[in-house]
Amino acid sequence: MRWLVTGAGGMLGRDVVGELTGRGESVVGLDRAALDITSPEAVDAAVREHHPDIVVNCAAYTAVDDAETDEARALEINGDGPRLLARACAVHGARMIHVSTDYVFSGEARTTPYPEDHPTGPRTAYGRTKLAGEQAVLEELPGASAVLRTAWLYGVHGSNFVRTMIGLEARRDTLDVVDDQRGQPTWSADVAERITDLGPRLGPDTHGVFHATDSGEATWYDLAREVFSLIGADPDRVRPTSSAAFPRP
Repeated sequence: MRWLVTGAGGMLGRDVVGELTGRGESVVGLDRAALDITSPEAVDAAVREHHPDIVVNCAAYTAVDDAETDEARALEINGDGPRLLARACAVHGARMIHVSTDYVFSGEARTTPYPEDHPTGPRTAYGRTKLAGEQAVLEELPGASAVLRTAWLYGVHGSNFVRTMIGLEARRDTLDVVDDQRGQPTWSADVAERITDLGPRLGPDTHGVFHATDSGEATWYDLAREVFSLIGADPDRVRPTSSAAFPRP
């Protein structure tokens, strides 16, 4: 099969390209410089030129705080871009996997993970723009697309919470980390595997919304302590605090 991965310079995009390459698949990875997904002409030309069987969209505006004051640009990338990709896939006969996020939900779940059919209700600009992208893909490419939501990603490439904790451990005696946000820390390479597994199955019987996170659960405080332990640092140097101590947009 022929694969085209957008956002191929990012943490997940690089893992998806690596996973596909490792499996011997034919894959073209396009980073932000190689493909602006907000350009209709560029998107159509890329899909036409590479003629993929499957497009994986890992391109996104991911600056969650910045999106609160830059929602128009975030919507352009997270909403309009996926729509253009889905339209090009429809025209050129490709299927599509679009990566989304837990931010499309309200964040109020307490006892069980969100199922795929749980009502959405984003409370942030970032979440609203990502939900717009989901809706666009499913509308433009019904029966031949999948929205794959993930959460709390960390990986080898790019910036992420785990890498930040490793850096801060070397610079600070103690570290205050919030203990009132709970989720599922997820290794990006695991998501890349699920994407690669899902692609060939896409079709009339396998499409729609999927969730892909690692199992278990933790708070950011729990995760920070585990990072310290794994690099040989004293986890008691990590101290629990509340989100109120770190006000963010």
